[in-house]
Amino acid sequence: MDMPIERHLNVLDTEKVNPATIEIDRISHLEIAQVINAEDENVAQAIKQVLPHIARAIEAIAARLRRGGRLIYAGAGTSGRLGALDASECPPTFNIPQEMVLACIAGGPQALGQAHEDLEDSTEAGQSDMEKLGVSEADAVVGITASGRTPYVRGATAYAKERGALTIGLACNANTPLEQEVEIIIAPLVGPEVISGSTRLKAGTAQKMVLNMLSTGTMILLGKTFGNLMVDVQATNYKLQQRALSIVRQATGLEEDAARTLLETSGGEVKTAILLARTTIQPEQARERLAAHDYVLRAALEAAQ
Repeated sequence: MDMPIERHLNVLDTEKVNPATIEIDRISHLEIAQVINAEDENVAQAIKQVLPHIARAIEAIAARLRRGGRLIYAGAGTSGRLGALDASECPPTFNIPQEMVLACIAGGPQALGQAHEDLEDSTEAGQSDMEKLGVSEADAVVGITASGRTPYVRGATAYAKERGALTIGLACNANTPLEQEVEIIIAPLVGPEVISGSTRLKAGTAQKMVLNMLSTGTMILLGKTFGNLMVDVQATNYKLQQRALSIVRQATGLEEDAARTLLETSGGEVKTAILLARTTIQPEQARERLAAHDYVLRAALEAAQ
């Protein structure tokens, strides 16, 4: 059965009228940009207030992924599209399997390019999408909804919770139903939007920033970086090949030709190349050492000292 939809959305901060923009249609184009920019400045401060919750979520997600679990985003409309964006960028950035970070959006893939707001009202659709993925206690599910009330998202997190998965809520309002239904709530309070109720604006920006932190922080804990270098990058095109070469040079101090040769010897594997440059072992030994240390480059290097 679908959850009831509260009718009085105007009680939500994200749905209220912003007094700073009441006459936005009467000001100049520069003033429009300035007022939007001024409102956006509040987003980072709102996120700053919930950093302990974000940190807790990062640690908990990483623990699930270390055990072979998945990070799954569930959202509708803008929230769902932002989840899909973050999920799609993780494999090439961190060289992870496509199935490690996934996203579900109300209405399915067609909703990524065309609005299907009516489909966000189905609790059963959210539950069904989680069931299709076979969500279990191994997984972490992040429900993304600016209002904190979206039935699709609440259905997804409710199903995940029943299956023992870690459940995290990402909303932009306080004291929402979602907050009572998940293990960890992240709720940056960005206030009324520039255009009343248009949560693709400040709420969407806040959600994107939090998702950046969740996925990036998790991957750092999983050893997908070396310092701030993207050492698990997949060099699938020219730009990424150049980035891989630059990373090897920065991590080893080698000149371009030597770094390129080392990268070729390592089969394009950045971590292997760096380990070879800093030790006297061979590529296969480097791969074995990385595997023995859960592919965390810093741990493999420290073990070699």
